[in-house]
Amino acid sequence: MPKTSRLSDRGAGRPLAVDGPTLCRDDLESGRMRLLYMEAFGGKGHALDDLELSDSLTATLASKPKGAGWWVFAYGSLLWNPLFPFVEARPAVLRGLHRRFCLRSMAARGTADSPGLVLGLDRGGACTGVVYRLPAPAAIDELHLLWRREMVTGAYRPKWVKVRSPDGRESVALAFTVRHDHPQYAGRLPLDVEARTIASAAGAFGSSLDYLERTRVALVTHGIVDPYLEKVAEMVAALR
Repeated sequence: MPKTSRLSDRGAGRPLAVDGPTLCRDDLESGRMRLLYMEAFGGKGHALDDLELSDSLTATLASKPKGAGWWVFAYGSLLWNPLFPFVEARPAVLRGLHRRFCLRSMAARGTADSPGLVLGLDRGGACTGVVYRLPAPAAIDELHLLWRREMVTGAYRPKWVKVRSPDGRESVALAFTVRHDHPQYAGRLPLDVEARTIASAAGAFGSSLDYLERTRVALVTHGIVDPYLEKVAEMVAALR
C-alpha cells in the first residue's frame, strides 16, 4: 500500500494529505492512461486514438503565432508533475480565464460511478500559474506525449494565449482550456459540492484531494497563494 503522509492543514500550501504514486511517463508512452478511460466509458467512448490526437496537435501547431516560443502554461497537475523536460520556468498571469474545479475525472482522480474533480481553465477572471519553456529540439516530441495526457478524452481546447510574468516579461504559451460542450464539463458547482466530491473521490492516479493539495503546495513554492484553492481546502478539512 502506498505510504501516505499527513501534515497539518494550517497555513496556505500545507497539505492535508499527499498520496503517493501518481501519473508517470510510462502511463502515457504505453497507452495505459487511454485504456483506463476506455474502460471508464465502457469502450472507446471519449478516448481519442492516435490519429485524432495527431490531428488535434497538428491543428494547434498550425495556429501557433509567428515568433512564439515553446511555452506551456501550467495551472493544475502540470505544476507539480509536468513529465516533460524544461529549460526555464517562471510564474505568469493569464487574463480572461480562471482556475476552477469544473472537470469531472472518470478514471485518473475518480471513477465512472464516483467521478472526481480536476481543474480546468474556464471563462472570466485571471489565473496565476507557471510557464515552462520546452527545449526546442525536443518540443514536438514532448507535445505529442503531452497530448496523450491532456487531450486523452478531448475535454480541453488547446489555445495559444498571452501571459505576463511579475517582472513584466510577456510570452505566448500553450494553455488547455475546458470545453463547455464536453460530457465531463461540470460547470460552476457550489463550493460545498466541490469540497464533498474532492474529499471522497479517488481513481487510478490518486485522490482528488491529493490533486488539490499537490497543486496548492506547488503554487506556494512559486510564491503563489490561490484564495479559491485555499477556501476549497478549508472546506474539505472541515468535512474530514
